[in-house]
Amino acid sequence: MEVLKINNVVKKFGDYTATNNVSFTVKQGSIFGLLGPNGAGKTTLIRMICNIFQPDEGNISLFNQQMSPEMQNRIGYLPEERGLYKKNKVIEQITYFAELKGMKHRDALESARFWLNKMGASGWENKKVEELSKGMQQKVQFISTVAHSPDFIILDEPFSGFDPVNTELLKNIILEMKANGKTIILSTHIMSQVEEMCDEVCMINKGVAVLSGKVSDIRQSYQKNTIHLEFSGMLDISDFTAVNILSQSEGKMTIKITDNLFDKREFLAKINEQVDIHKFSMETPSMHDIFIDVVSNSGGKIMVNDK
Repeated sequence: MEVLKINNVVKKFGDYTATNNVSFTVKQGSIFGLLGPNGAGKTTLIRMICNIFQPDEGNISLFNQQMSPEMQNRIGYLPEERGLYKKNKVIEQITYFAELKGMKHRDALESARFWLNKMGASGWENKKVEELSKGMQQKVQFISTVAHSPDFIILDEPFSGFDPVNTELLKNIILEMKANGKTIILSTHIMSQVEEMCDEVCMINKGVAVLSGKVSDIRQSYQKNTIHLEFSGMLDISDFTAVNILSQSEGKMTIKITDNLFDKREFLAKINEQVDIHKFSMETPSMHDIFIDVVSNSGGKIMVNDK
């Protein structure tokens, strides 16, 4: 079942087009990665999903209903720009946001205590927000997002401010919420988390959806045209017009073939004249490499959805 449907959405601010005919769907009980570089249009799109902005063209539906103020109670939104009341106590903060979403005070209090315990934050109830570290405040912000038990959750850079231990804790909680049927949009720049957690993704670049589909299908689409090299010496492939470098470090290089007529054997023979080759293999690149390739405009538009 498709919980969220984005259909040809356009949003302009004066002469600036923030999103241009963006379309995608999000399935129930999935984690959907919304990706893109800074300024790509992700936040504008998220705010339209939350009914903060209205699209100029196209439409957005959630649970087969058009977006409305009433639908907002079914959404939990963790914005990248955090917004806590510094002078309030932690328990007051969480229950206040839960009650804004329609929870009764008693239920909000019970949920707040449950989540504080789950996030390893028992004993913080009467601390003021301003007394907390950045990571502790981030936990309170996350709890405030999910305390009202929303069906649809949007997490914008949720791991920001967390150390590795708490990052792993939050990752496991997000996966647990998915297993319990929650639908989650995850916006992050950490591509390793996308590979680990997301079922499908949509990448926005300059307001346009340039990549979408299942993570496994996207990586597979790159597999047949990606070469991984390990070598000794200095390698210069600038004379080869049919390849693009996806990633490069000392003694290693991952390249993408951009021409179907590219002769791999001839390429190997020529670079072997420059360096000693230790490894030459066709491999599936990481989402990090694919992200770099697409954003640099060398990858074009990739739509591999299998609906």
